[in-house]
Amino acid sequence: MKQILLILFCAAAVTARGQKFEQMALTPPMGWNSWNKFACSVDEQLIRETADAMVSSGLKDAGYSYVNIDDCWHGERDAQGFIHPDPKRFPSGMKALVDYVHEKGLKLGIYSDAGWKTCGGKPGSRGREFQDAQTYAQWGVDYLKYDWCNAEALNAEGAYLTMRDALHAAGRPMVFSICEWGNQKPWLWGAKIGHLWRTTGDIKACFDCVEDHGTWKSSGIMQILDMQKGLREYAGPGHWNDPDMLEVGNGMSVNEDRAHFSMWCMLAAPLIAGNDLRKMPGAVLEILANKEVIGVDQDQLGIQGFQFATDGVLETWFKPLADGDWAMCVLNRSPRSQKVVFDWKTKAVADSFSKREANFGGVNYRVRDLWLKKDRGTTKEALDAEVPACDVLMLRLKKM
Repeated sequence: MKQILLILFCAAAVTARGQKFEQMALTPPMGWNSWNKFACSVDEQLIRETADAMVSSGLKDAGYSYVNIDDCWHGERDAQGFIHPDPKRFPSGMKALVDYVHEKGLKLGIYSDAGWKTCGGKPGSRGREFQDAQTYAQWGVDYLKYDWCNAEALNAEGAYLTMRDALHAAGRPMVFSICEWGNQKPWLWGAKIGHLWRTTGDIKACFDCVEDHGTWKSSGIMQILDMQKGLREYAGPGHWNDPDMLEVGNGMSVNEDRAHFSMWCMLAAPLIAGNDLRKMPGAVLEILANKEVIGVDQDQLGIQGFQFATDGVLETWFKPLADGDWAMCVLNRSPRSQKVVFDWKTKAVADSFSKREANFGGVNYRVRDLWLKKDRGTTKEALDAEVPACDVLMLRLKKM
């Protein structure tokens, strides 16, 4: 039977010309991924317990839905070339694990690579795209993260097109996450292929730093934030810039975690947690589950925020929201608290991309502090606040 299927897959690989699944990821995907905390130390018990924790912690109710297994779940390919999970780490098989996650009302994501091998040295999908896509579909997978290690001599757009067509031929709708690291400018071609694309190399749980690994570098939160300049016009419902997964709860301070999460929401970035959901301190859960801040990220308008002003220490960002609302975020990049004064009446906020303006001089807005979860007056009076070190002041402005 597998030999017959293999012949059909090879024929499909020659003749199929598909498309990405539409009407998916109309807001940035929300979920969890194993890599940032566990790297290659993944097994079915961890995934089951993480799914349990996503429900019991309230994160599911806050909008998180994907439980994504990253690299190193792989076993070997069989004689016909079909991939199987590692039998020691996933003794029940992947279909049983997918079913468990689905029973929780969640979705399961998986990982592969466009090259011969994954970044962790496991079998990649090069030359086996249609087989792998069919296997994932048979398991019931909902999300594919597709990496770019060991992809020598491949053209990125072409390689990702091949897997897009393979997923379409397999027939099961999946979110397709392009993880090409931004080297071949996926924002220029990614919208017709996938639902999100990495804009940078790997993130590091550090507020402001770069770690040199020799042949590649990982970047802190501020470095990755700076790399997003000029990209907002490429993002929108069904196609998102991805500045990499969240490092909230992985060793930074509460202030830094809060600033990280806030800025990813201002960027309309996918919110893919990367900590141990089973052992979250209350302060970490409070950040990840803040529905008012998440509402900025998940806004139906789907417009990425932009930097309005900066003095090199304090940055003021705005993001147009549905129903005429605006989000405003003041980021303090320094290790010392900073005073911010913002006289609404003298500021003209205009966004040519979304064709939206905030006329504070002529229109009064109610001001809501999204982290303190309380109202703080209106735009009739100037904003006068203190922003702690490496932290943010995040507001929602609603027309009165």
